[in-house]
Amino acid sequence: MSDKVWNVTTGKIDYEDQGAEFTINQRGDSPTVQTNFYIFFGQVEVIMKPAKGQGIVSSIVLESDDLDEVDWEWIGGNNSYVQTNYFGKGNTTSYDRAVWHPVSTPQDQWHNYTVDWTHEKLEWFIDGQSIRVLKAEDANGGSNFPQTPCHVLLGIWAGGDPTKNAEGTVEWAGGKTNYDDGPFTMAVQSVRVTDSSRGTQYVYGDKTGSWQSIKVLNETAALKLDGDNGESTTQTMKQKWNGLTPTTKYIIIGVVGGVILLALAIFAFCCIRQRRAGKHEKLVEDAKYEQNAAEVLAYRADMSRLRGEKMATAQVHVSPVMGNAGGMYQNYGQTQPMMRSMSPNPGNSYANSNYAQSVRTFGSGRGYQRY
Repeated sequence: MSDKVWNVTTGKIDYEDQGAEFTINQRGDSPTVQTNFYIFFGQVEVIMKPAKGQGIVSSIVLESDDLDEVDWEWIGGNNSYVQTNYFGKGNTTSYDRAVWHPVSTPQDQWHNYTVDWTHEKLEWFIDGQSIRVLKAEDANGGSNFPQTPCHVLLGIWAGGDPTKNAEGTVEWAGGKTNYDDGPFTMAVQSVRVTDSSRGTQYVYGDKTGSWQSIKVLNETAALKLDGDNGESTTQTMKQKWNGLTPTTKYIIIGVVGGVILLALAIFAFCCIRQRRAGKHEKLVEDAKYEQNAAEVLAYRADMSRLRGEKMATAQVHVSPVMGNAGGMYQNYGQTQPMMRSMSPNPGNSYANSNYAQSVRTFGSGRGYQRY
Protein backbone atom coordinates (compact mmCIF):
# COMPACT_ATOMS: atom_id res chain seq x y z
CA MET A 1 0.00 0.00 0.00
CA SER A 2 1.64 3.19 -1.20
CA ASP A 3 1.82 6.10 1.23
CA LYS A 4 0.92 8.31 -1.73
CA VAL A 5 -2.57 6.80 -1.61
CA TRP A 6 -2.93 5.33 1.89
CA ASN A 7 -2.26 6.85 5.29
CA VAL A 8 -1.54 4.48 8.18
CA THR A 9 -3.46 6.27 10.93
CA THR A 10 -2.82 3.72 13.70
CA GLY A 11 -0.29 0.95 14.25
CA LYS A 12 1.66 -0.61 11.41
CA ILE A 13 0.98 -2.83 8.42
CA ASP A 14 3.05 -5.91 7.59
CA TYR A 15 3.45 -7.14 4.02
CA GLU A 16 3.62 -10.87 3.37
CA ASP A 17 3.18 -13.10 0.33
CA GLN A 18 -0.58 -13.25 0.80
CA GLY A 19 -0.93 -9.45 1.07
CA ALA A 20 -1.10 -6.74 3.72
CA GLU A 21 -1.53 -7.96 7.29
CA PHE A 22 -3.24 -5.99 10.07
CA THR A 23 -2.31 -7.58 13.42
CA ILE A 24 -3.33 -7.08 17.05
CA ASN A 25 -0.56 -8.32 19.33
CA GLN A 26 -1.59 -6.67 22.58
CA ARG A 27 -4.10 -4.35 24.21
CA GLY A 28 -4.25 -0.98 22.45
CA ASP A 29 -3.30 -2.28 18.99
CA SER A 30 -5.71 -1.33 16.20
CA PRO A 31 -3.82 -1.02 12.89
CA THR A 32 -5.84 1.07 10.43
CA VAL A 33 -5.27 2.66 7.03
CA GLN A 34 -7.25 5.43 5.35
CA THR A 35 -7.17 6.77 1.81
CA ASN A 36 -5.57 10.16 1.22
CA PHE A 37 -8.51 10.99 -1.03
CA TYR A 38 -12.30 11.03 -0.93
CA ILE A 39 -14.78 9.33 -3.21
CA PHE A 40 -18.12 10.93 -4.02
CA PHE A 41 -20.15 7.82 -4.90
CA GLY A 42 -18.42 4.92 -6.58
CA GLN A 43 -17.31 1.38 -5.88
CA VAL A 44 -15.01 -0.25 -3.32
CA GLU A 45 -13.87 -3.84 -3.88
CA VAL A 46 -11.70 -5.72 -1.35
CA ILE A 47 -10.42 -9.29 -1.43
CA MET A 48 -9.60 -10.29 2.14
CA LYS A 49 -9.74 -12.67 5.12
CA PRO A 50 -11.00 -11.25 8.44
CA ALA A 51 -9.19 -12.05 11.70
CA LYS A 52 -10.07 -14.88 14.07
CA GLY A 53 -10.51 -14.23 17.80
CA GLN A 54 -13.32 -13.50 20.23
CA GLY A 55 -14.13 -9.81 20.40
CA ILE A 56 -11.91 -8.98 17.39
CA VAL A 57 -13.60 -6.87 14.69
CA SER A 58 -12.31 -6.64 11.11
CA SER A 59 -13.83 -3.90 8.98
CA ILE A 60 -14.12 -2.05 5.67
CA VAL A 61 -15.60 1.41 6.18
CA LEU A 62 -16.60 4.36 4.02
CA GLU A 63 -16.79 7.43 6.26
CA SER A 64 -17.40 11.12 5.52
CA ASP A 65 -16.61 14.33 7.41
CA ASP A 66 -20.38 14.68 7.89
CA LEU A 67 -20.44 11.24 9.63
CA ASP A 68 -22.08 9.38 6.79
CA GLU A 69 -20.90 5.77 6.94
CA VAL A 70 -21.08 2.49 4.99
CA ASP A 71 -19.76 -0.69 6.69
CA TRP A 72 -18.61 -4.25 6.26
CA GLU A 73 -17.82 -5.86 9.64
CA TRP A 74 -16.70 -9.35 10.69
CA ILE A 75 -16.74 -10.69 14.24
CA GLY A 76 -13.71 -12.86 15.05
CA GLY A 77 -15.78 -15.41 16.95
CA ASN A 78 -18.13 -15.95 13.98
CA ASN A 79 -16.72 -17.75 10.95
CA SER A 80 -20.02 -17.95 9.07
CA TYR A 81 -21.41 -14.38 8.75
CA VAL A 82 -20.56 -10.83 7.79
CA GLN A 83 -22.53 -7.72 8.77
CA THR A 84 -23.44 -4.78 6.51
CA ASN A 85 -24.49 -1.46 7.99
CA TYR A 86 -24.83 2.27 7.29
CA PHE A 87 -25.25 5.60 9.10
CA GLY A 88 -26.42 9.00 7.93
CA LYS A 89 -24.98 12.15 9.52
CA GLY A 90 -24.00 10.20 12.63
CA ASN A 91 -27.60 9.33 13.49
CA THR A 92 -27.54 6.47 16.02
CA THR A 93 -31.10 6.78 17.30
CA SER A 94 -31.86 3.30 15.98
CA TYR A 95 -29.81 0.14 15.46
CA ASP A 96 -32.03 -1.67 13.00
CA ARG A 97 -29.82 -0.85 10.01
CA ALA A 98 -27.38 -3.74 10.47
CA VAL A 99 -27.97 -6.94 8.49
CA TRP A 100 -26.07 -10.25 8.87
CA HIS A 101 -25.28 -12.27 5.75
CA PRO A 102 -24.02 -15.86 5.50
CA VAL A 103 -20.60 -16.42 3.92
CA SER A 104 -18.55 -19.60 3.69
CA THR A 105 -15.72 -19.65 6.27
CA PRO A 106 -14.56 -16.07 5.61
CA GLN A 107 -11.59 -16.40 8.01
CA ASP A 108 -10.17 -19.29 6.00
CA GLN A 109 -11.02 -18.36 2.41
CA TRP A 110 -10.49 -15.33 0.20
CA HIS A 111 -13.72 -13.61 -0.71
CA ASN A 112 -14.49 -10.54 -2.78
CA TYR A 113 -16.49 -7.94 -0.83
CA THR A 114 -17.81 -5.06 -2.93
CA VAL A 115 -20.08 -2.10 -2.27
CA ASP A 116 -21.58 -0.08 -5.10
CA TRP A 117 -22.68 3.41 -4.05
CA THR A 118 -24.76 5.94 -6.00
CA HIS A 119 -26.98 8.85 -4.93
CA GLU A 120 -29.98 6.55 -5.51
CA LYS A 121 -28.92 3.34 -3.71
CA LEU A 122 -26.30 1.27 -1.89
CA GLU A 123 -25.67 -2.32 -2.96
CA TRP A 124 -23.41 -4.88 -1.25
CA PHE A 125 -21.92 -7.90 -3.09
CA ILE A 126 -20.06 -11.06 -2.02
CA ASP A 127 -18.09 -12.74 -4.79
CA GLY A 128 -20.14 -10.86 -7.39
CA GLN A 129 -23.52 -11.81 -5.92
CA SER A 130 -25.77 -9.02 -4.65
CA ILE A 131 -26.71 -9.61 -1.01
CA ARG A 132 -28.35 -6.30 -0.09
CA VAL A 133 -29.82 -3.16 -1.69
CA LEU A 134 -30.66 0.04 0.19
CA LYS A 135 -32.58 2.71 -1.70
CA ALA A 136 -32.03 6.31 -0.68
CA GLU A 137 -35.72 6.92 0.06
CA ASP A 138 -35.74 3.95 2.45
CA ALA A 139 -33.20 5.64 4.73
CA ASN A 140 -35.51 8.01 6.62
CA GLY A 141 -36.78 9.54 3.40
CA GLY A 142 -33.22 10.01 2.17
CA SER A 143 -31.99 12.18 5.05
CA ASN A 144 -30.07 9.27 6.64
CA PHE A 145 -28.76 7.93 3.35
CA PRO A 146 -24.94 8.23 3.05
CA GLN A 147 -24.39 10.86 0.35
CA THR A 148 -21.32 12.98 1.14
CA PRO A 149 -17.67 12.41 0.06
CA CYS A 150 -16.04 9.56 2.00
CA HIS A 151 -12.63 8.22 2.86
CA VAL A 152 -12.09 4.45 2.61
CA LEU A 153 -10.75 2.79 5.78
CA LEU A 154 -9.50 -0.74 6.44
CA GLY A 155 -8.73 -1.87 9.96
CA ILE A 156 -8.97 -4.24 12.88
CA TRP A 157 -9.80 -3.45 16.52
CA ALA A 158 -10.71 -5.16 19.78
CA GLY A 159 -14.40 -4.49 20.24
CA GLY A 160 -14.34 -6.99 23.09
CA ASP A 161 -11.95 -4.96 25.26
CA PRO A 162 -14.07 -3.80 28.23
CA THR A 163 -11.43 -1.21 29.22
CA LYS A 164 -12.04 0.68 26.00
CA ASN A 165 -15.62 -0.09 24.99
CA ALA A 166 -19.12 0.03 26.43
CA GLU A 167 -20.80 -3.17 27.55
CA GLY A 168 -23.13 -3.12 24.55
CA THR A 169 -20.17 -2.94 22.16
CA VAL A 170 -18.41 -5.83 23.90
CA GLU A 171 -21.57 -7.91 23.62
CA TRP A 172 -22.02 -7.04 19.94
CA ALA A 173 -18.36 -7.97 19.27
CA GLY A 174 -18.97 -11.49 20.61
CA GLY A 175 -17.58 -11.17 24.12
CA LYS A 176 -14.44 -10.12 25.91
CA THR A 177 -11.12 -10.34 24.11
CA ASN A 178 -8.41 -12.54 25.57
CA TYR A 179 -5.12 -11.09 24.27
CA ASP A 180 -3.30 -14.26 25.30
CA ASP A 181 -5.04 -15.96 22.37
CA GLY A 182 -3.34 -13.58 19.92
CA PRO A 183 -1.94 -12.47 17.69
CA PHE A 184 -5.08 -11.72 15.67
CA THR A 185 -4.50 -10.99 11.96
CA MET A 186 -6.67 -9.66 9.14
CA ALA A 187 -5.19 -10.19 5.65
CA VAL A 188 -5.97 -8.02 2.62
CA GLN A 189 -5.01 -9.32 -0.80
CA SER A 190 -6.18 -6.40 -2.96
CA VAL A 191 -8.22 -3.19 -2.93
CA ARG A 192 -9.90 -1.46 -5.86
CA VAL A 193 -11.50 1.97 -5.39
CA THR A 194 -13.49 3.84 -8.03
CA ASP A 195 -14.69 7.43 -7.58
CA SER A 196 -17.77 8.18 -9.68
CA SER A 197 -17.20 11.94 -9.50
CA ARG A 198 -13.49 11.69 -10.44
CA GLY A 199 -12.86 14.57 -8.05
CA THR A 200 -10.00 15.27 -5.65
CA GLN A 201 -11.51 18.06 -3.56
CA TYR A 202 -15.05 18.93 -2.52
CA VAL A 203 -16.87 21.82 -0.86
CA TYR A 204 -20.05 21.66 1.21
CA GLY A 205 -22.36 24.29 -0.27
CA ASP A 206 -24.57 24.42 2.83
CA LYS A 207 -25.34 22.53 6.06
CA THR A 208 -28.00 20.21 4.67
CA GLY A 209 -25.56 17.37 4.05
CA SER A 210 -27.32 16.54 0.78
CA TRP A 211 -25.35 15.33 -2.20
CA GLN A 212 -26.82 18.16 -4.31
CA SER A 213 -25.07 20.72 -2.09
CA ILE A 214 -21.61 19.22 -2.67
CA LYS A 215 -19.41 21.07 -5.15
CA VAL A 216 -16.71 19.16 -7.00
CA LEU A 217 -13.69 21.43 -7.34
CA ASN A 218 -11.91 19.49 -10.04
CA GLU A 219 -11.60 16.24 -11.91
CA THR A 220 -8.72 13.83 -12.27
CA ALA A 221 -7.61 10.65 -13.96
CA ALA A 222 -8.48 7.33 -12.32
CA LEU A 223 -5.97 5.73 -9.96
CA LYS A 224 -3.84 2.95 -11.39
CA LEU A 225 -4.95 -0.58 -10.50
CA ASP A 226 -1.68 -2.39 -11.19
CA GLY A 227 -0.46 -2.32 -7.61
CA ASP A 228 1.51 0.90 -8.08
CA ASN A 229 -1.21 2.99 -6.47
CA GLY A 230 -0.74 5.89 -8.89
CA GLU A 231 -1.36 9.44 -7.79
CA SER A 232 -4.26 11.55 -8.97
CA THR A 233 -3.47 14.48 -11.23
CA THR A 234 -3.46 18.02 -9.93
CA GLN A 235 -6.32 20.40 -10.59
CA THR A 236 -6.05 23.14 -13.17
CA MET A 237 -6.18 26.82 -12.35
CA LYS A 238 -9.62 27.05 -13.96
CA GLN A 239 -10.91 24.22 -11.79
CA LYS A 240 -9.46 25.80 -8.67
CA TRP A 241 -11.10 29.12 -9.58
CA ASN A 242 -14.47 27.51 -10.23
CA GLY A 243 -14.33 25.88 -6.82
CA LEU A 244 -13.94 29.15 -4.94
CA THR A 245 -16.83 30.92 -3.25
CA PRO A 246 -18.07 34.24 -4.74
CA THR A 247 -16.74 36.17 -1.72
CA THR A 248 -13.29 34.64 -2.14
CA LYS A 249 -13.36 35.45 -5.85
CA TYR A 250 -14.25 39.10 -5.11
CA ILE A 251 -11.43 39.34 -2.59
CA ILE A 252 -8.94 37.85 -5.04
CA ILE A 253 -10.12 40.14 -7.84
CA GLY A 254 -9.83 43.16 -5.53
CA VAL A 255 -6.35 42.21 -4.38
CA VAL A 256 -5.14 41.47 -7.91
CA GLY A 257 -6.70 44.71 -9.18
CA GLY A 258 -5.01 46.67 -6.39
CA VAL A 259 -1.66 45.07 -7.15
CA ILE A 260 -2.05 45.89 -10.85
CA LEU A 261 -2.95 49.53 -10.10
CA LEU A 262 -0.01 49.83 -7.72
CA ALA A 263 2.31 48.33 -10.33
CA LEU A 264 1.03 50.78 -12.96
CA ALA A 265 1.51 53.71 -10.58
CA ILE A 266 5.07 52.62 -9.80
CA PHE A 267 5.77 52.14 -13.51
CA ALA A 268 4.42 55.61 -14.35
CA PHE A 269 6.45 57.19 -11.54
CA CYS A 270 9.60 55.45 -12.73
CA CYS A 271 8.94 56.54 -16.33
CA ILE A 272 8.43 60.19 -15.31
CA ARG A 273 11.48 60.11 -13.07
CA GLN A 274 13.56 58.48 -15.77
CA ARG A 275 12.34 61.00 -18.31
CA ARG A 276 13.30 63.88 -16.04
CA ALA A 277 16.66 62.32 -15.35
CA GLY A 278 17.16 61.78 -19.07
CA LYS A 279 16.25 65.39 -19.82
CA HIS A 280 18.71 66.63 -17.21
CA GLU A 281 21.42 64.35 -18.59
CA LYS A 282 20.73 65.66 -22.09
CA LEU A 283 21.11 69.26 -20.91
CA VAL A 284 24.40 68.41 -19.20
CA GLU A 285 25.68 66.60 -22.30
CA ASP A 286 24.58 69.48 -24.55
CA ALA A 287 26.45 71.96 -22.33
CA LYS A 288 29.56 69.76 -22.45
CA TYR A 289 29.26 69.52 -26.23
CA GLU A 290 28.94 73.29 -26.61
CA GLN A 291 31.93 73.85 -24.30
CA ASN A 292 34.03 71.36 -26.26
CA ALA A 293 32.97 72.96 -29.53
CA ALA A 294 33.94 76.41 -28.22
CA GLU A 295 37.33 75.09 -27.12
CA VAL A 296 37.92 73.54 -30.53
CA LEU A 297 37.02 76.80 -32.27
CA ALA A 298 39.33 78.75 -29.96
CA TYR A 299 42.12 76.28 -30.61
CA ARG A 300 41.64 76.56 -34.37
CA ALA A 301 41.69 80.36 -34.10
CA ASP A 302 44.96 80.24 -32.12
CA MET A 303 46.51 77.88 -34.64
CA SER A 304 45.43 80.08 -37.53
CA ARG A 305 46.93 83.14 -35.80
CA LEU A 306 50.23 81.39 -35.14
CA ARG A 307 50.39 80.18 -38.74
CA GLY A 308 49.92 83.76 -39.96
CA GLU A 309 52.68 85.05 -37.71
CA LYS A 310 55.08 82.39 -38.95
CA MET A 311 54.33 83.22 -42.55
CA ALA A 312 54.92 86.94 -41.91
CA THR A 313 58.28 86.17 -40.28
CA ALA A 314 59.32 83.93 -43.15
CA GLN A 315 58.84 86.74 -45.69
CA VAL A 316 61.75 88.77 -44.26
CA HIS A 317 64.27 85.87 -44.41
CA VAL A 318 65.92 84.16 -47.37
CA SER A 319 66.09 80.52 -48.26
CA PRO A 320 68.84 78.82 -50.34
CA VAL A 321 68.16 77.56 -53.84
CA MET A 322 70.06 74.32 -54.35
CA GLY A 323 72.36 73.97 -57.36
CA ASN A 324 72.97 77.72 -57.92
CA ALA A 325 76.63 77.71 -58.90
CA GLY A 326 76.66 81.49 -59.31
CA GLY A 327 76.36 82.00 -55.59
CA MET A 328 73.02 83.74 -56.04
CA TYR A 329 69.99 83.35 -53.72
CA GLN A 330 66.36 83.64 -54.52
CA ASN A 331 64.26 85.94 -52.40
CA TYR A 332 60.70 85.42 -53.64
CA GLY A 333 61.53 86.08 -57.25
CA GLN A 334 64.52 88.45 -56.79
CA THR A 335 68.21 87.47 -56.93
CA GLN A 336 70.90 89.01 -54.76
CA PRO A 337 74.10 87.90 -53.04
CA MET A 338 73.55 86.11 -49.72
CA MET A 339 76.70 87.47 -48.07
CA ARG A 340 79.48 89.48 -49.58
CA SER A 341 82.16 87.74 -47.59
CA MET A 342 80.87 84.24 -48.41
CA SER A 343 81.56 82.17 -51.51
CA PRO A 344 79.78 79.06 -52.66
CA ASN A 345 81.24 75.78 -51.52
CA PRO A 346 80.14 72.51 -53.13
CA GLY A 347 78.04 70.52 -50.77
CA ASN A 348 75.72 73.40 -49.93
CA SER A 349 78.13 74.99 -47.42
CA TYR A 350 79.98 78.26 -47.54
CA ALA A 351 83.53 79.21 -46.58
CA ASN A 352 84.44 82.55 -45.06
CA SER A 353 87.65 83.99 -46.44
CA ASN A 354 88.76 84.87 -42.97
CA TYR A 355 88.07 81.25 -41.88
CA ALA A 356 90.19 80.01 -44.76
CA GLN A 357 92.99 82.26 -43.73
CA SER A 358 92.74 80.97 -40.25
CA VAL A 359 92.98 77.45 -41.48
CA ARG A 360 96.05 78.31 -43.40
CA THR A 361 97.59 79.79 -40.33
CA PHE A 362 96.68 77.15 -37.77
CA GLY A 363 95.94 74.07 -39.83
CA SER A 364 99.30 73.61 -41.47
CA GLY A 365 100.79 70.26 -40.59
CA ARG A 366 97.68 69.15 -38.76
CA GLY A 367 95.95 67.32 -41.60
CA TYR A 368 93.52 70.06 -42.49
CA GLN A 369 92.61 70.74 -46.08
CA ARG A 370 93.96 74.00 -47.28
CA TYR A 371 91.70 76.21 -49.30
